[in-house]
Amino acid sequence: MLQSLRIKNLALLEEVALEFEAGFTVVTGETGAGKSILLGALSLLAGERADKALIRQGSAGCEVEAALWFADPTSIDAVLATADLPPCEEGVLVLRRTVPRDKAPRITINGALATLGVLQQVGERWIDFHGPSEPRRLLRDSCQLELIDLYAKNGDRLTDYQARYDQWRELQAKRRRLTQETKLSAEQIQFLENQLAHFDALELTPEAIETLERDFQRMSSAQELMELATSLEGGLSGDDGANAQIARLMRDAHQLAEIDGSSEPLAERLAAVGIELADLAAEFGALANQFNFEPEEIEAVQTRMNTWMDLQRRHGRNLAAVITAREEMRARLDVQGDLEGALARLDKDIAAAERTAKTAAAALTKHRRGAAHELGKVAAQSIAQLGFQKADFRIELHALPDLGPSGDSAGEFLFSPNVGEAPLPLSRIASSGELARVMLALKTVLADLDAVPVLVFDEVDANVGGEIGRVVGEKMAAISEAHQVICVTHLPQVAAQGATHLVVEKDQSAERAVVTIRPLEGDREARIDELARMLGDRQAKSARTHATELLGARA
Repeated sequence: MLQSLRIKNLALLEEVALEFEAGFTVVTGETGAGKSILLGALSLLAGERADKALIRQGSAGCEVEAALWFADPTSIDAVLATADLPPCEEGVLVLRRTVPRDKAPRITINGALATLGVLQQVGERWIDFHGPSEPRRLLRDSCQLELIDLYAKNGDRLTDYQARYDQWRELQAKRRRLTQETKLSAEQIQFLENQLAHFDALELTPEAIETLERDFQRMSSAQELMELATSLEGGLSGDDGANAQIARLMRDAHQLAEIDGSSEPLAERLAAVGIELADLAAEFGALANQFNFEPEEIEAVQTRMNTWMDLQRRHGRNLAAVITAREEMRARLDVQGDLEGALARLDKDIAAAERTAKTAAAALTKHRRGAAHELGKVAAQSIAQLGFQKADFRIELHALPDLGPSGDSAGEFLFSPNVGEAPLPLSRIASSGELARVMLALKTVLADLDAVPVLVFDEVDANVGGEIGRVVGEKMAAISEAHQVICVTHLPQVAAQGATHLVVEKDQSAERAVVTIRPLEGDREARIDELARMLGDRQAKSARTHATELLGARA
């Protein structure tokens, strides 16, 4: 759940720090007061792209920060782990986003720098927005099927089917590519064979390529390397080298030991140094001989290196890309020898993949059918509570002629708001107000199945009024039993249901407009005042009486 939110220099808002509680939070205010600022701040933290026009005029930048708490942060931590970001400590996630006017934006998650992509992935797991256009989604077939699958708990089955469907489609695409390729001419075959000869001239393994590049480097610098090794050998073993000087020093050390026996260990250590220097001289000499390459050996390595560099230029800068190019050429030649056989084998694989996909689709449809019937009944009861007492709502499942990305079936929501009229598809009969209520009824039914903890509703109760508004508020409150709900509303019947109430106000009395957001919980009179304003007149006794009745025993 969202615990705290701090907003600074966003649009007309200078700075505010808000604390949130679990349950149902309502946000109210005059039209144009700036309620969208709060939603904008949450959108930024969910990964929405930042528009620098949001920065408060005269400010160097805007900043949004939030702390969230999760009873089980496993899914959040999994995303953070893939991005090498710190996990949640004691279930707390800290998000911060800064949008400077003249610099690049900055995002931190749990104190570490993060990308916008990671912020979006995290956002998908903690917040879900439902705006004024949300009910219109119900008119889309994909949305209707998505809701059926959610109720059927078809997530794993759908993933399994889609994997099998994608495999089937990829095999079909492979066959199309194969049949679209014309038979190669003799010249084209000769060209491919020549190209493969270049590949086969090299051992394309990481170890072999590493050895080739090392040998080439050594041969390219052979003269310099040999001169250095020879110089080191001469410096150690020459007439005036270190070994000769050590020999003279060893004679003096032995004489010293004969006079003073206690110095014998020192003489032995000096003798050991002489032996080590003699070994070093011999090894440098051997190394110098290694750098004395035969011309034929240099030419062979140069030829292989030229081939390797040419393959890189043509096919990619790394070994994997070169190997892939070789296998593709070899496959083209192999197919030429048995084109009909390759197509026959592909047809067999395609048929097997199609059978597997159809089996998975049938299992998906079986669960959809039962879920569609049950969801239709439960949703119809919820819709009846929203003012459609004689309405008819049902969900039908249709078979598709061919397999598609979502299976072999599609759902259709049928609705009749009036008794005696046959239910028709939502797109043919539902008004915007009716759609809003149907969507809200479905959201109520599906709330327990939605794993996202924070749900934001932006005026989804538009086109709803009267006593139905109270029921809408009760539905929101019911959803808040399983989620933290933040609802921007113009309905006093909805606002009165909130456990927490935030009011957004715009002050234009001075030279510059200023937006403020303040909590009203704990101040019953302030809430009555705001509800009375929403009812039409905060000074009117009737409005205040009605507001008091709506608020009931709430603070």
